[in-house]
Amino acid sequence: MVRRLHYLALAGAIALGAILRFWHLDSKFLWLDEVITAIFSLGRNYYDVPLDVVFPLERLEQIFSFQPASCSQIANNLASQSTHPPLFFCLMHSWFEWINPVAPNWVWTLRALSAVFGTIAIAAIYLLNTTAFSPTAGLMAAVMMAVSPFGVYLSQEARHYTLPVLAITLSLVGLLQIQRDLFVRRRSRLEIWVFWAIVNIIGLYIHYFFILALASEVVTLLALMYWYRHNLPRHSVLAFCLTMLAILVSFMPWLPTLVAHFTRPETSWIPTPHNVAPIYQIFASWLLMIVALPVENQPLAIAILFSLVMLLFGSWVMWRSYRGIKNLAQLPVVNLSVFTLASFTCIVLLEFLTIVYGLHKDITIVPRYNFVYYPSFIALFAAGLVNADIKFKQNNFFTISGNFYYLLFISSLLSCILVVFNFGFQKPYNPAQVATNIIQEPTIPLLVVVGYKDYQDVALGLSFALALDRVNFGRGEFAFFKRSPGYNLVWQKLAQLPSIEASKLNLWVVAPGLRRRDYPLNLQVGQIDCNIDLQQHFRLGVPYQLYRCRR
Repeated sequence: MVRRLHYLALAGAIALGAILRFWHLDSKFLWLDEVITAIFSLGRNYYDVPLDVVFPLERLEQIFSFQPASCSQIANNLASQSTHPPLFFCLMHSWFEWINPVAPNWVWTLRALSAVFGTIAIAAIYLLNTTAFSPTAGLMAAVMMAVSPFGVYLSQEARHYTLPVLAITLSLVGLLQIQRDLFVRRRSRLEIWVFWAIVNIIGLYIHYFFILALASEVVTLLALMYWYRHNLPRHSVLAFCLTMLAILVSFMPWLPTLVAHFTRPETSWIPTPHNVAPIYQIFASWLLMIVALPVENQPLAIAILFSLVMLLFGSWVMWRSYRGIKNLAQLPVVNLSVFTLASFTCIVLLEFLTIVYGLHKDITIVPRYNFVYYPSFIALFAAGLVNADIKFKQNNFFTISGNFYYLLFISSLLSCILVVFNFGFQKPYNPAQVATNIIQEPTIPLLVVVGYKDYQDVALGLSFALALDRVNFGRGEFAFFKRSPGYNLVWQKLAQLPSIEASKLNLWVVAPGLRRRDYPLNLQVGQIDCNIDLQQHFRLGVPYQLYRCRR
């Protein structure tokens, strides 16, 4: 009966996680990164986007239509026009090919695969903690990941985050099996080494940040092998060397592309670090894995109040888990597992800080990049809570402990609901708000012009175009005009446009990198004069300005 209830609870956690991940999956507007996913996953590239011409918003349907392509074609597109390895995009293309006849809503289809992998990751984290600690710790980890607002956020992004989360989780399972074989059972199983190698090879072709996870696992395993060097089973060092050689050789075909991607301008958006800000940004990301209250785009008083609640509650919960982890580390049966997961997490964090302060790229400002150590964080967090719960039972505080778990579960579940309804983890550049600001006078003809420097600007503009198409029902026109070497080129192209028949026109200029005072007071669209409306200037990541055009 206990076993049946255990697996019933596991099934319930997976089902709840799936519901949260698929709930309102297509309600949010696509943002820049998701547009990039769509372009390459649909078998297209930026050459399919009309540049330096005016086109109607209705043409977006053609731009974002499925086009059959081979995985090698998708890889070539990514190699020349983006900064990502190809495997996720190839899988997404096959997913479109398979599910598109069933789901005509392509935005739902675009995000659904991430939600599928996010749901499978719940089962994988159960396997990880069951392997590392116990089935009870596995169940706790599955529940925590199911109602983790960070997990729901990643699963509702049409990006390659939940798939590497799944791969990292399985890789950690393989690592734990290897260390248990080497240091407990005193043997070395070929099938476990092969499994670990295959998972890591796949992970490297999913996301470049998987390199950080692999490096952390390798350093952890080498540290353990050195620690137990006098008691290693035969051929274990050879097995390790052959496994690493297989992983390296398998990634060699893509290695030149990886090196080339490091110098592409698409990575220049990451800001330089500001003093100790990365430290508390990392801690804030830990809180968001547990609870996420609405603090974005809220009145200052509400944002401060909710931030304090998150800080106090999250700190209390993590302190309690930390106390349980300390107790676990003293148990000979599981101390190796604690060391392995804790070492992996700490090394990844050190790698993050090295990138931040060594390469001057503050990746901690982007919460989603914490997916690299998200599985190990949830695993340790859940195991610590379970161990703390046992201690509380022994001290006759079972009722308090039970109330604690109800509070934690409800807080995390509420946070997930807030994420689903866009009160947490809001889309960068907020294309929904941009579209709302632009469509203030729907009866007047609309032209939106984006000055682009590179393909990142094109993808950003397409996210705005898709939002406008959705809000304005396909009415309006759009244009991308190259702004290099400066915006004077954009103003010239506007003046060279053919004359339009309408007596009125609302011209919106989206100008990445342009300061407000550098917008000219007057522009020409063909033969029509356009005057700036100083009351209609907005900035959501990039500035956009209204010009009113009259004959």
